[in-house]
Amino acid sequence: MFSWLSKESKSPELFDSIVEGLKTLYRTKLLPLESAYQFQDFHSPQLDDPDFDAKPMILLVGQYSTGKTTFIKYLLERDFPGIRIGPEPTTDRFIAVMHDEKEGVIPGNALVVDPKKQFRPLSKFGNAFLNRFQCSLVNSEVLKNLSIVDTPGILSGEKQRVDRGYDFTGVLEWFAERVDRIILLFDAHKLDISDEFRRAIEALRGHDDKIRIVLNKADGVDHQQLMRVYGALMWSLGKVLQTPEVARVYIGSFWDEALRHDTNRRLFEDEKQDLFRDLQSLPRNAALRKLNDLIKRARLAKVHAYIISALKAQMPTVFGKDGKKKELIKGLGAIYEQIQREHQISPGDFPDIKKMQEQLQHHDFTKFQLLRPRLLEVVDKMMSEDISQLMAQIPHEDESTVCKPVQGGAFDEMQDVISPFGYKRGEGIDAGHGEPDWVVDRNRHEYDALFESLGPVNGKVSGAAVKQEMVKSKLQNSVLSKIWKLSDVDKDGFLDGDEFALAMHLIRVKLDGHDIPTDLPDHLVPPSKRV
Repeated sequence: MFSWLSKESKSPELFDSIVEGLKTLYRTKLLPLESAYQFQDFHSPQLDDPDFDAKPMILLVGQYSTGKTTFIKYLLERDFPGIRIGPEPTTDRFIAVMHDEKEGVIPGNALVVDPKKQFRPLSKFGNAFLNRFQCSLVNSEVLKNLSIVDTPGILSGEKQRVDRGYDFTGVLEWFAERVDRIILLFDAHKLDISDEFRRAIEALRGHDDKIRIVLNKADGVDHQQLMRVYGALMWSLGKVLQTPEVARVYIGSFWDEALRHDTNRRLFEDEKQDLFRDLQSLPRNAALRKLNDLIKRARLAKVHAYIISALKAQMPTVFGKDGKKKELIKGLGAIYEQIQREHQISPGDFPDIKKMQEQLQHHDFTKFQLLRPRLLEVVDKMMSEDISQLMAQIPHEDESTVCKPVQGGAFDEMQDVISPFGYKRGEGIDAGHGEPDWVVDRNRHEYDALFESLGPVNGKVSGAAVKQEMVKSKLQNSVLSKIWKLSDVDKDGFLDGDEFALAMHLIRVKLDGHDIPTDLPDHLVPPSKRV
């Protein structure tokens, strides 16, 4: 389908060098400022080595039954440990799907004490969350360069009034700060945005550059309805996201089943390739994203230092501390404005005022520190000089590093298809194994009639002619391209009678609910092609 092993950079050694440089800058120049003004208590925990070393992560967010888990299965082209799919809320936990040679499941409590994983700060959300958190280890080529985080289906109606027992939006915020891409999934049949979903989207604010929106299950409506659904989604998102920019929405059906309405087949394929190209770029741009996040963190840490020191400066030394604290919290907006004027800081760099007021309630202002200009100077120098030097080391992406569609047989494919593909044992795949008769011959009379109707020349039909017949199955191009590759046994770009019959048989196998194998089993090889 798509090549997932895109080049991270032109040199792995250079990528490691940049990451090491980021670690050093953080520890020696930014962390002292954070520690002095209790940054970790207000915003984000201290960064550890696994935060810098971690592979790019994709976070999936959406209401229940929008196809989040199926989307992961579609990317991996296989199931993963702990997978549960259903029309009702089935994924009741956060699942980090990561690579490992040995497959299995690591529960949340064990995961947050693993020093090699980046999840240790999640322990602050308590056992109620950790019991709903796990890591699924999968031996998948796709996961060698990235990880995927599945989230619980966001509830609607009466269900959303049930307390989850942990800070759901807080967990989303934690992941949003650390992932490289956030995918919001919507079901074309239910575009209503529940209160809980609205709060979840609000928790993702400040990370707009990471957000991508997917209108899933779009094959369930015809082209006229799809136009109306798309318009309704854009209207709803405009009310929630509250940004002047138009959000990029990818339209499709991200599973390998047959399309219910295939009038938009070309649209779905183009949208799918656009989205997957975007995801493919994540390993290549991992160093740049880490650098960008460190800059954002440094800007916030500076503003936080100004706020804390301003509060400290106005606190009395002896009497009236409690009353003054309440007064300062209530007038925090005026303090924001004063800092903006004095230090020429953009309003967008300041933390949310309501959230800051809530957090300040629980702190002793007398323990805050006054402004220490030296710490700020070190961070300013880091951003003006050190960051620039690291930025110059990051290679620019050129066209040769980007996967482009190529003609593969009768179907558009991507280069270097390397995803492993497990398949179910079932009638038509294992049937006939060890038997003298070729299982495809059972329905050969039907297939031969179709073959003759395509007007074979010298006993073969072209890929273009076969494609017209195969798309009638309404299977997606990603599935049909696999069937074509398996059926074109001699790889000449044409199908003879045996190869065409095999293609039709594999289509029937897929439509009967079974998966297609990665390689053609020996007993399905046409007798005329066996060595």
